[in-house]
Amino acid sequence: MSNRAIIIMVLVLIGATAYLLIKGDGDIDMGGEKHGAEAAHMEDAKKDAPAAPAAPAAPAAAAPAADAKK
Repeated sequence: MSNRAIIIMVLVLIGATAYLLIKGDGDIDMGGEKHGAEAAHMEDAKKDAPAAPAAPAAPAAAAPAADAKK
């Protein structure tokens, strides 16, 4: 492959990457892992998640665990 073909291929890939980031709303944070108040995306994910129905507690399953502690 010639140098000209490699340069053209790299430019096409850079253009495709930029296009996908712009069209895909590429909100990319390269700041590393966030904790606490900085991790705002976790709160947003919890708000967007549908509420899961609560499973009824099985009394039969709780009895052996109480007996095992004695």
